[in-house]
Amino acid sequence: MKDRIALMLTAFWWGSLTTIGFLVVPMLFARLGNPSVAGNFAGQLFEAQSWIAIGCGLILLIHWRTKGDEGIKGPVLTAIFLILAALLLALLQQYAVAPHILARDNLKLWHAVGSGMYLVQWLCTGVLLWRMGASALR
Repeated sequence: MKDRIALMLTAFWWGSLTTIGFLVVPMLFARLGNPSVAGNFAGQLFEAQSWIAIGCGLILLIHWRTKGDEGIKGPVLTAIFLILAALLLALLQQYAVAPHILARDNLKLWHAVGSGMYLVQWLCTGVLLWRMGASALR
């Protein structure tokens, strides 16, 4: 039961990253016509996404830590690494990169840094989801 909940949380985390970053935010910029208004909405969505990442990441860390106590080492260490990496990227995006974007401080650079971090977070959660899904099928 706990493994299924963890799998669902991972799917939620990855799915929310996918939906917000690759569907909703591009549509905002395409449909609203005003980049300033779209950027404001996008910032609010990315902040909400950060809170989703923090919640899912912490719960998943607890889940995988308890699995580590059961003696499963290799897959547990990989999962913990992926979760910590994705969680760290979410926190850095929210508290280190986003303030520079909001202040329009070298916007091109900080937007590229934030986009890259978002992509790596998406990849980390995707790999975690893939691995958890594969082990659930066994």
